[in-house]
Amino acid sequence: MSLVRSVVTGVGAYLPPKVVTNDDLAKFVDTSDEWIVERTGIRQRHQAADDQPVSDLATEAAKEALAAAGKTAADVDLIIVATTTADLTFPAVATMVQRKLGAPVGIAFDVQAVCSGFVYALSVADGFVARGHAKCALVIGAETMTRLMDWSDRGTCVLFGDGAGAVVVEAKAGEGTTADQGLQGFALRADGTKQDLLYVDGGVSTTGTVGKLRMLGNQVFKHAVVNISEAIHAAAANAGVAVADVDWFIPHQANQRILAGVAHRCGIDENKVISTVAIHANTSAASIPLALAHGIKDGRIKKGDLLLLEAMGGGLTWGACVLRL
Repeated sequence: MSLVRSVVTGVGAYLPPKVVTNDDLAKFVDTSDEWIVERTGIRQRHQAADDQPVSDLATEAAKEALAAAGKTAADVDLIIVATTTADLTFPAVATMVQRKLGAPVGIAFDVQAVCSGFVYALSVADGFVARGHAKCALVIGAETMTRLMDWSDRGTCVLFGDGAGAVVVEAKAGEGTTADQGLQGFALRADGTKQDLLYVDGGVSTTGTVGKLRMLGNQVFKHAVVNISEAIHAAAANAGVAVADVDWFIPHQANQRILAGVAHRCGIDENKVISTVAIHANTSAASIPLALAHGIKDGRIKKGDLLLLEAMGGGLTWGACVLRL
């Protein structure tokens, strides 16, 4: 039986030129390369220039994704940006990307689920594309997380970086089997009672300030390994596949220990894990599309591969999805 699915037809990425190594951080933070690598696996991160808003990063990633899909801005009728570091309180970053790309009047809005934002945004795009409400969607994860850092908090400021990743999503008819290209299964979760584990201590209607990121890292780690594993199995079940059938596991790049813990708990071969945390650090909603783009560019991920994506972020929010490229 024929089934229309949302298919990723192009992938793009953008990283700011400035690279900040652990040794660079050690010049003004009480830390060391050895301390950071041992606890997180991170060796460097990219940092946006002072005059480089997140919409610029998102636009560059979108351009690359459109080129990879053989599309132009004129084809785009839906833009969803997952971000927690918007240029302004409003309007949405997605509308800024629309303007900067020169895309026509269409649908444009942001999704805020912090590190889980890209997985959430993909599921939202699926609701438009697979049902015929949009023909060519841009789904973008873009962040300037270094703007939220308290540089006196060595436990968190070393973890984050800036960047953007984007995918083009279009409708394609398949046979309704797991061999079809496209998004095949999701599992999205949230637990607002865990807010104090990971949050920013400022906001428009409370302090009137941007605030700084606060995190109880050990608690987040415990919740991440258990909860993400449940969502992974749920997404795979919804897709009608076994986790063992997945060709590539593309997790949110928060911490190498979390990546390893989740893979081990789910029985995923470590050779199937795409890890960019060492070179990108945690770029929140941008980390999954950045890792996807990295795996495609280095030749590991190929058209037809079955991919498993997962993330956990502030809220707490978390989720997973299965797609065939």
